[in-house]
Amino acid sequence: MRRLLPEPAETTVEEQLDGYRPWEHPADDRPFVAVNFAATVDGRAAIGGVSGPIGSAADTAMLAGLRTRFDAVMIGGGTMRAERYGRLVPSQERRERRGRIGLPDDPLMAIVSGRLDLPWDAPLFGEGGRVLVFAASEAEPPETAASLRVVRHAGAVDLAAALRHLRREEGVRALLCEGGPRLHAELQAGGLVDDLFLTIAPRLSGGVGPRIVEGELPRIEQLELAWLLEEGGELFARYRLLRAAAR
Repeated sequence: MRRLLPEPAETTVEEQLDGYRPWEHPADDRPFVAVNFAATVDGRAAIGGVSGPIGSAADTAMLAGLRTRFDAVMIGGGTMRAERYGRLVPSQERRERRGRIGLPDDPLMAIVSGRLDLPWDAPLFGEGGRVLVFAASEAEPPETAASLRVVRHAGAVDLAAALRHLRREEGVRALLCEGGPRLHAELQAGGLVDDLFLTIAPRLSGGVGPRIVEGELPRIEQLELAWLLEEGGELFARYRLLRAAAR
């Protein structure tokens, strides 16, 4: 892997992420929030409803590496239904690596699902771990092997309030959001994102599909390129949200 910016050099995912310590920069009322997406050159963030056909082994390694740097991971209910997550950090070596930098062995999984209509037979719910669901529904979830809790909001899930809960009640200092595009749009609209990780795959897909943001934003967000990596024609960018950097 080559680092193109800021200082050109040969690098690896592990080396590049080694100095990335988002848990050191939480706000008082919410965690530090980064979002991670892969997209084709023509802008599609999903093919056939999932992101798997877009990225490569290097993109998977970047995602796995990012998960070792955050207290919690957040996804929307649609992403959970499409991707059917399992354990976030299945590698024992990576869990030990998290422990060495002062993070819990497994990230907390936070799911935003207003209707609480989740695939309860997905591996995540059968493999243990900690799951927190933000929902507006009064329905009761089934028994699961995971440590499952539901935080209920009236009418609709309030993302600012959800982040406040994660920071103040769960001790989450840094949160990685993995989508989907509607959840990303809501976070951006609320001014709740600090970093954006974007893998640009050297692929053209055509057709109609979601972009990394689905929904109107109240403003055009200004981004600053913090680093750019390349492997096999695939680009790995980290952007800072300029308004977040100014706060």
